Amino acid sequence: MHQKDKIRNVAIIAHVDHGKTTLVDQLFKHGGLFRENQVVAERLMDSIDIEKERGITIQSKNGACNYKDYRINIIDTPGHADFGGEVERVLNMADGAVFLVDAAEGPMPQSYFVLKKAVNLNLPVIVLVNKIDKNSARPDWAVDQVFDLLVGINAEDHVLDFPVIYAIAREGIFKNSLDDEAGNANLLFDLIIKKIPVPKGEADQPVQFMVSNINYSQFMGRLAIGKLTSGTLKVNQQIAIYAGVEDKAPRTARVTKLFEYHVNQLKEVDVVGVGDIFAIAGVEDIRVGETITDPLNPIPLPMLPIDPPTISMTFMANDSPFSGQEGDYVTSRHLKDRLQRELLSDVALQVEDSDSGIGYKVAGRGELHLSILIEKMRREGYEFQVSRPQVILKTINGEKMEPYEEVTIEVDETTMGPVIESMGGRKGIMNEMTQDNGVSRLSYRIPTRGLLGYISEFMTQTKGLGVMYSRFLEYGKYVGVIRTRQNGVLISGEQATTVAFALNNLQERGRLFMGPGVDVYEGQIIGENARDDDMIVNPAKSKKLTNMRASGSDDGIFLTTPTIFSLEQCLAFIADDELVEVTPKAIRLRKKHLKETDRKRHK
Repeated sequence: MHQKDKIRNVAIIAHVDHGKTTLVDQLFKHGGLFRENQVVAERLMDSIDIEKERGITIQSKNGACNYKDYRINIIDTPGHADFGGEVERVLNMADGAVFLVDAAEGPMPQSYFVLKKAVNLNLPVIVLVNKIDKNSARPDWAVDQVFDLLVGINAEDHVLDFPVIYAIAREGIFKNSLDDEAGNANLLFDLIIKKIPVPKGEADQPVQFMVSNINYSQFMGRLAIGKLTSGTLKVNQQIAIYAGVEDKAPRTARVTKLFEYHVNQLKEVDVVGVGDIFAIAGVEDIRVGETITDPLNPIPLPMLPIDPPTISMTFMANDSPFSGQEGDYVTSRHLKDRLQRELLSDVALQVEDSDSGIGYKVAGRGELHLSILIEKMRREGYEFQVSRPQVILKTINGEKMEPYEEVTIEVDETTMGPVIESMGGRKGIMNEMTQDNGVSRLSYRIPTRGLLGYISEFMTQTKGLGVMYSRFLEYGKYVGVIRTRQNGVLISGEQATTVAFALNNLQERGRLFMGPGVDVYEGQIIGENARDDDMIVNPAKSKKLTNMRASGSDDGIFLTTPTIFSLEQCLAFIADDELVEVTPKAIRLRKKHLKETDRKRHK
């Protein structure tokens, strides 16, 4: 068991792509946890396939390393506001934070979100200015921006008096000032030990442990992860589990195993003390936010307050003609069980029966939050369909209100015009515009509805070079209808296999989403119409065979490369009367009502 004054619990918080996970890699390497010749995976803490593919942190991770005779527990947090639920619960384990900012970009909008949560918990902050080797680096400006940001969120004086360290984390270079010789990670470790306080709590008090995270092991079942804030916990000890301070019917259990972190792996121990971050095995039905305490002298903690979700979608069992052909889990019961299991670990998610009685209404923090859940389920073998994302409206003082976001956009001056025009059409109000070295930085206040599905259009407008970040701002007045899709769609009129001859004629009518040789069904969307209405087409129409030959009638067929949508683009594209069919092997767009007569009747 570690002595409390030799433990430091620190969270790494930053904006997406500013280098959090790379920094954690360097701290582990410098902590002497690997052999000189050991092959270590890059971005070691990104343990999920989707994280490695996208280069972003989705789930908060715990790790630990030793420095001198101190134990440093490190919490790697997501930088994207859609995963704010992850941040809110794990900051409860930290006693301080390292706030990492890019030397060129400074603190970004989503940095504001995470930093505000840390300031609300009164955590001391160490500012680490990363990527000081960039040509466009301006580290002194970045530090000034951090100070202004902290003042703007009403940080206390001791937080405003933050220490600063400069780094090129990828190369393991750290400096106390820009003029110093290049040092190593010892500088950051020393600063953490000096500035991050010792964990609070007393070892001779009753056990008090709030579950901040849930992990799962196929050998040990559910693992409850958190920080012990009071008492001492041993293997085989009896515990009581409270779902908040108002819980009058606590459950009892026994601790079967205890695990501490060694790098990002679990190492079995017999006893843990105050300030330790560890995992408990043996409690199958444990949930995030519950308190583990002494059954004879219980001291439950209040449940953590979590910001409410702003986006909802309907998840339904797949009822298309191709249902059951590509997935392992296809029924509504399978879908419900999987969503309920996700609720155990994702505190920002809400699941309830849909208003129509068909499927389940799933609410989350944003499009990315829900699309990551869909992608995880798809890879696990689930087959289902989802509706268009909808914002969650509220009635406040008898007035209809909707969520608003603050959007920061960085674009080249030459592509700024279409972006400003689009944001105006989506009811965005510009707050600020600055220009520097040919790059325009635009700040908007815009309804969340106006942002749904805009990212793909934005990347086209800026030729893939634009950068857009957003964060939830507040609930404001409902602004009426926002029409984001101007065109109708091409709908297959029968179940068939697409033919090149038919597609060659159809590509003149609009943009195709598939090539020849693809199986489609009646009511499936195969392309976007060039006009604003829907058109029923026959993608399997073949050329009439005759004995006659004429010049020009037998020319070769040249098909334009079809547009293949990603999952996020599909969710952004569909209208209210359309669905996305998701299977392990395919993503299809379809109308809710497959037959034309049904669509006319419901219209």
